[in-house]
Parts: sequence; C-alpha cells; structure tokens
Amino acid sequence: MRVRVLGAGIIGLACADELLVRGHEVEVVDPAPGLGASHAAAGMLSPSSEVWHGEEEILRLGMASLALWPGWAGRLGVPLTTTGTLLVGRDAGDLQDVERQVALLASHDVRGDLLSAAAVRRLEPTLSARVAGGALLPGDHSVDPRAVVAALLARVLVRAEADATTPDVTVVATGARLPAPWTHLVHGVRGEVVRARTDDPPVRTVRGWVHGVPVYVVPRPGGEVVIGATSEEHDAPPVATLGGVARLLEAARELVPGLDRAELIEVLARDRPATADHLPLVGPTHDPAVVLAAGHFRHGVLLAPLTARLVADHLDCGAVHPALEPRRVLPVPSAPTRGAPA
Repeated sequence: MRVRVLGAGIIGLACADELLVRGHEVEVVDPAPGLGASHAAAGMLSPSSEVWHGEEEILRLGMASLALWPGWAGRLGVPLTTTGTLLVGRDAGDLQDVERQVALLASHDVRGDLLSAAAVRRLEPTLSARVAGGALLPGDHSVDPRAVVAALLARVLVRAEADATTPDVTVVATGARLPAPWTHLVHGVRGEVVRARTDDPPVRTVRGWVHGVPVYVVPRPGGEVVIGATSEEHDAPPVATLGGVARLLEAARELVPGLDRAELIEVLARDRPATADHLPLVGPTHDPAVVLAAGHFRHGVLLAPLTARLVADHLDCGAVHPALEPRRVLPVPSAPTRGAPA
C-alpha cells in the first residue's frame, strides 16, 4: 500500500517506521521534522503516575504500550531508564494526592509502594529534607524523545512537501494542528519546559506536588535534567512565559534544592494535542483514504509504539480500537437524497 504520513513527530515517525517494516511504501511529509511537541517532551513512560480518576482507559492503554517499549527501544538502539518514578508530596496536603494516586493504582492492580519521608530520602538523597513522604512506582521507565526521533529519522525518509503522486491512504499525525476537515477535533494545550545541567541530578524521575503545584524532574545521562511542565488552554502560538517558568523552577527547587546550582540550558514551550474526551484519535475516519493518529495530549511518547501498531493493524486487516477510533466523535455522513448522485 502507498501511504503518506503527515507529521514527523514521534507519532508520525513511529507509524511510518512500523508501516515500512511491514512492507508498505511510505512517504512522510513535514517541513520541520521532530521539532514539535516531541522536541519538548520529557519522555516519561509512566502510565501509573499520569492516570487520574475518570481516565482509567489511558492507564490500560499506557500499560499496553509500556510493555512494547523495551523491544521497540532495542530495535531503534535507544536506551531506556528503568529505575522507576518517585512520586512525592512536599506537605501533608500534597502527600494526600500521592496516597490517592497509589490507592487508584491499587484498584487496577498496579503496584505503588508508599514510603515515609525518611524512606523517600534514602532512595533519593537529592530530595529536600522537608518532603512529607511519597511512593515508588517501580514499573515506570523513561527515555529521551529526541534520541528516539533521531533514531527514527535515520530509518524514515521525510520530505518538506508531498510529491505529486496520490497515496492509497493518508495518515494524519500533525500534532495539535490538524488539517481540515478534522481541525476542530484537536486543540493545543501549552506546556512550558526547562532543561538544565547539574553535577548532582536525581537518580530517578521525581514527580510530585508542591503546595498543590504539579512538577517533574527527569534525569538524563550526562547530568541533564528536564523540569516541567505547565498546562494552559490557549488559542495563541505557544511561548514560554516568565510566570510559568518561575512556577516550575520554584516547585522543582523546593523538591530538589541542589537545582539552585544547575546550569540553565534551555526554556521552550510547545502545544500538547488535546481532544474533548482526553483520549487519542487513532484509526479510520469516514473517508476510507484517511486515518488519524492524533490527540495524544501528554501521552504521545508513551503511546507511540502502540499507536504505530494500531495504525498498521488497521491498514493491514481493518482492525479498530473501539476506545480510540476517530468516528466516535465524527458525525455520521448523511445518506444521499433519493435521486441524487451517490
């Protein structure tokens, strides 16, 4: 099958790579490959710390995709960090959020180990002595999305513009900005992210709340850390703001005081692609020549290998994931009027 993939972020590239592996002819089109939300993403493969009440389907999807990541990362030659996530609360109110998260996970048979303040600091000595407590989520991983995108770009040819041929199918994976007539299905939610370098990074991913403000600190090899992320609904192009960055840095330094001495490397903002029901749009539209792979919100990196498999399975044998298929939010086309041309 001749397939054109619109969008060379981690989702579009993952779909293209999977389709190539299965023998399809693939063209990827993007004037700025890999520079959208994938460029800003922290790379937490953490379905257990992302889920909240009412979003249990994301947990199920995330766990299924997490199981694919070791094999996929091995195929791409990209290392995974498998030391888990430390979920922490700065004060007693924040610790209640941690406890609620662990209780929710337990109801879905996902392990989370509650820890005292002393036990948390034994596991992660860089944490503040004022942290109230936390939990270890041992099944979580992390990856550098920029390394993943680079590995995929080495395997997949990307063009700035589409060629003159007509594909059998177009896969739309353009992040927070979908082309018509699907534009209204996804909207941007701005996220601001800070990158820094320190001689004393955390051992594992630290996520938590600081007086109700959510924050994460994700270590990378070489002392780099990714600090994020704000979340703001808006209609304008995403830009980093002094207020957003200040809140991130204040919360991160409350949890990991040694970040005061870190070297600031980068500040940037990107739009997360959000949908009305907070679930991705993966599968067929009412146009048999168009498949969507969009609307992954905070979960694009985590869900990339699963999304690629779902898209390829649909093109190979018509399989559809009922919770994700885009036709759930698309109006049913009206039948032609009697006597009108079909």
